[in-house]
Amino acid sequence: MFRRDLLNGLLAGGLITAAGLPGRAQAQSQAEALVSAAGLGGDVAYVVADLRTGLVLEERGASKPMAPASTAKVITSLYALETLGPEFRFVTRLVATGPVVGGIVQGDLVLAGGGDPTLGTDDLADLAADLARAGVRGVSGRFLIWGGAIPYAGEIDREQPVHVGYNPAISGMILNYNRVHFEWRRAGSGYQLGMDARGAKVQPRAYTADASLSNRKAPLFTYEQRGGKEHWTVAAGALGKAGSRWLPVRDPTAYAGDVFQTLARAQGVPLPAPQNVEALPGGTVVASHASAPLSVILRDMMKYSTNLTAEAVGMTTSRYRKVNASRGASGAAMAEWLKARVGGGTLKFADHSGLGADTRISAMDMVRALRLLGPQAGLRGLMKGFDLRDETGRKLQNQPFAIDAKTGTLNFVSTLAGYMTAPDGTELVFAIFTGDLGRRARAARQEQPEGSVGWVKRSKILQSQLLMRWAALYGS
Repeated sequence: MFRRDLLNGLLAGGLITAAGLPGRAQAQSQAEALVSAAGLGGDVAYVVADLRTGLVLEERGASKPMAPASTAKVITSLYALETLGPEFRFVTRLVATGPVVGGIVQGDLVLAGGGDPTLGTDDLADLAADLARAGVRGVSGRFLIWGGAIPYAGEIDREQPVHVGYNPAISGMILNYNRVHFEWRRAGSGYQLGMDARGAKVQPRAYTADASLSNRKAPLFTYEQRGGKEHWTVAAGALGKAGSRWLPVRDPTAYAGDVFQTLARAQGVPLPAPQNVEALPGGTVVASHASAPLSVILRDMMKYSTNLTAEAVGMTTSRYRKVNASRGASGAAMAEWLKARVGGGTLKFADHSGLGADTRISAMDMVRALRLLGPQAGLRGLMKGFDLRDETGRKLQNQPFAIDAKTGTLNFVSTLAGYMTAPDGTELVFAIFTGDLGRRARAARQEQPEGSVGWVKRSKILQSQLLMRWAALYGS
């Protein structure tokens, strides 16, 4: 019944002929008509294959290297699951370099980041409480912060606007996805501004960042590091009565140390001013916090498409594989791993999140990875259900077949890769890549350039049209 309804809908939309299912040439012609109608410009590539046999059922530009946007997180997930395993946990530790005598650490106390991309302020508050429960009441030496579990990078992608929270610094010491909460509200003739490290239970002030108003219309934000602090200015004309947003942090070790010092003080454990340290000192672990299992972290990453999670997971994976874990080198190591596992053509991973438009993978290589590596890794179970769209872009009611996929969106780039179960139970695997990189380059460092929203909407409609075609044509 579902297949008949799909066919009737495709007939009504002129996507197949009344004579029945089209032959290969006719099917390709009808697919080209959909691509043309979308009016995207740039490049459109796709592959759909039978999951069981690997038979390619339909393709367009299958071997062309394309920017995958956040579907790159699919490859990062496979890379990590094979190397680290689904039960792997990131651990943040408090290390005492000397014994605790009379409640005082005879030496330094080190907050040692473990590259946990999910560590939040509430977790640090729990760690401070554990420190107090362990009988620590102070230190005779220094309070040190170590972020060397993965190499530091000041941002994920240099082409992004300076203020977007999805492009923070990368470090082995991560807090609140390396973002600080900026809040404003009218106060008399001006504004009251605040910076905090907001959690669900506590929201300590962030002393390593501040913001001030500037009497201008643009740019919306400016940023500089000066005097050991991160300074933001915001255009006064852009603020309404009240609001908030998360801003990226560029010095995450200082930020985490500042916040932990405040939380420890609240537990009756005063600490000296935090200092960054490049090498992790030896000592005894007096308290620790473990993350959720990797499989849970990846499921949330797929759902919310958190870039910093992908970078931390990918770089940690490279470290465990004993290859260069710096951002670009780690991406290159992942590309070599994928070639060794499934073959493939031109692969380039500038990062692990897909935020940078320099990353390249073909639709065919993505489908190979999904088919050959995905099932044994349980990848489909980590993916989010995908909602089909009608010709206006609205969610389709009573969707007749299941799709689990990862989306990817940049300005003038829209991608989709995953699995679908046709109405008759046939399992298909697919990748759809669209991108106008010339237009994207002209809009560099713009948060939402003119025309980008409509372009992405048309791409998503095309993706749904292709998926509905495939369910009707190949789900028999």
